Amino acid sequence: MHSLINTEVQPFNATAFHQGKFVAVSDADLRGKWSVVFFYPADFTFVCPTELGDLADHYATFQQLGVEIYAVSTDTHFTHKAWHDSSETIGKINYPMVGDPTGVITRNFGVMIEAAGLAERGTFVIDPQGKIQIIEINAGGIGRDAAELLRKIKAAQYVAAHPGEVCPAKWKEGDATLAPSLDLVGKI
Repeated sequence: MHSLINTEVQPFNATAFHQGKFVAVSDADLRGKWSVVFFYPADFTFVCPTELGDLADHYATFQQLGVEIYAVSTDTHFTHKAWHDSSETIGKINYPMVGDPTGVITRNFGVMIEAAGLAERGTFVIDPQGKIQIIEINAGGIGRDAAELLRKIKAAQYVAAHPGEVCPAKWKEGDATLAPSLDLVGKI
């Protein structure tokens, strides 16, 4: 598998269920702001609603950082609506739930489980230029944490805004960063 880090998101067009409506979503929507493309295996399952609910609980913070979330599965936008209408957890989602029944988006990001026609648990953070800055892929039984994703996004935004600086392990907003130089070699 080749790395998608710093590559541009490939073109796509899809339909999402968003705030009670079906809306068009494309790769163009991922430009001009930070975005999270959050793949999950399927609607009406077990780990997926816990993850999507966690994102919903933190959505205001993502929005404050100028980040839009796009949840994507190989279900249709109709199935997303049915799940939204029937689940208390999914009913609190205010971000777009993108349908990818053809698997084009899922394959573009390299997270299609071909034998099952489902997406891996993949998280992609996209910068305003449409380039992938963070990739996380978990096994199906391992749920993700929205708070940890927020920490990583803050680090990515900091690095983007401060050329020449990098964020060390466990970096949190306000912590010291590093300026890589010859003087630091062997001193960390």
